[in-house]
Amino acid sequence: MGDSQNLLAEQRRALILDEVRRRGGVRVNELTRRLNVSDMTVRRDLDALARQGVVEKVHGGAVPVPEATAHEPGFEAKSALELRAKEEIARAAVAMAAPGSAIALAGGTTVYALAQRLVGVPDLTVVTNSVRVAEVFHNARRPVGGSPSAARPGAATVVLTGGVRTPSDTLVGPVADAAIRSLHFDVLFIGVHGISAQAGLSTPNLAEAETNRHFVRAARRVVVLADHTKWGTVGLSSFASLAEVDALVTDSGLSPDARAEMAELLPRLVVAEEEAKAEGP
Repeated sequence: MGDSQNLLAEQRRALILDEVRRRGGVRVNELTRRLNVSDMTVRRDLDALARQGVVEKVHGGAVPVPEATAHEPGFEAKSALELRAKEEIARAAVAMAAPGSAIALAGGTTVYALAQRLVGVPDLTVVTNSVRVAEVFHNARRPVGGSPSAARPGAATVVLTGGVRTPSDTLVGPVADAAIRSLHFDVLFIGVHGISAQAGLSTPNLAEAETNRHFVRAARRVVVLADHTKWGTVGLSSFASLAEVDALVTDSGLSPDARAEMAELLPRLVVAEEEAKAEGP
């Protein structure tokens, strides 16, 4: 893990969770040495991860919690996971949003990371069912000419669908579905709970799956944002096959076998960190 003394708590916990999942369990004394923090700090981190439901504390350490297909973590719990991967994915994906285009942003923490970069793309029309994503664009608006109601030039026009709020702070259900059905997007950016060759894109929330289906049908291009931990995970309900996906943006943690399979099944596979290195400074 390297020297993690100066990491933020959420970054440190993401590293711990990755270690738990990779090794099948960790011990407190190992983490204190690897992270260069106190025993008390590690125990607080494990307590926080246990409250999120992603690890189970055992004597002297922690083990992973098997994730049920119908379990849906909340937004805050998912926000702490794979932080670096999400930032790299967002950095690669922002180039796929052309100035002046109409885009859709479905819910999820990776799409949320992308939204923070999209505020710099001028004249976008953004449709989203994510309360958190809408807040990103709202907070980025700057008054001009002293008028509180005026937005900065080039600021995105944002449409937030109605609907019923899920644990991941997305709006789903008949109201959201009706709004999305009447629209057309140049590109849809969508995160997933799981992605696999057999099940395609999936989520544990049935209503969210239906809303996502409408997003996919309304988009000219579908770009999936998914870090390597999503590969092979299957949620309760599939909402799109891989044949409906135009591009997958992921991180370098994706295994060689998975990359080979994805490259065969998808028109475009983008491995974020590696593409950035290839492009140079």
